[in-house]
Amino acid sequence: MSQRFVRRAAAVPALAALVALAACSPSDQDAADPAETAPAAAAPATAAEPDTTGAAMWAHLQDSDYQTAWALWPDKGRMYPGQQPHGAQLTTYLNGIAHAALLSGAATMPAGAVIVKENYMPDGSLAAVTTMYKRPGYNAEHNDWFFSKHLPDGSLDTAPNGMALEGRVPGCQGCHIAKADNDYLYTGELVSN
Repeated sequence: MSQRFVRRAAAVPALAALVALAACSPSDQDAADPAETAPAAAAPATAAEPDTTGAAMWAHLQDSDYQTAWALWPDKGRMYPGQQPHGAQLTTYLNGIAHAALLSGAATMPAGAVIVKENYMPDGSLAAVTTMYKRPGYNAEHNDWFFSKHLPDGSLDTAPNGMALEGRVPGCQGCHIAKADNDYLYTGELVSN
């Protein structure tokens, strides 16, 4: 076991739940309703965290195979109703760190949490993939969240002014700050134990 993993497990109690989820046997995972959750195990906890660029985030999502390896937001399932600016239908994935924190009743998402929202048009076609990534020290004014918005081909979407939608995106920050008491999350409520 690497020293990095040991330090992270000591610093983030929710990571222990991730390890337990990753140890589930295939028969344990089969018991879950596949319409409600994807396999709860995420990419290995020792996988390198992405840098705070859109390209690094997209590569991380592809390397992690988020659509099959990450959990869906509990009680949302696939293709639940959405609203602007995200889309008519949504699917929200959580990496193992975020999923364990949510299930443990954390008041905030821990370092390394990644939340991915697939944004679909009314006809069911994928319009965009938006992410939130918790990176300590990155953006203290906005709970250390990194934001990105990718087009289906992985390229970054751009604002009307030509700004790439990655990093400290004013529109994302300006909207999500309304949920500062829920660590900037709209999809569901975090619960403090």
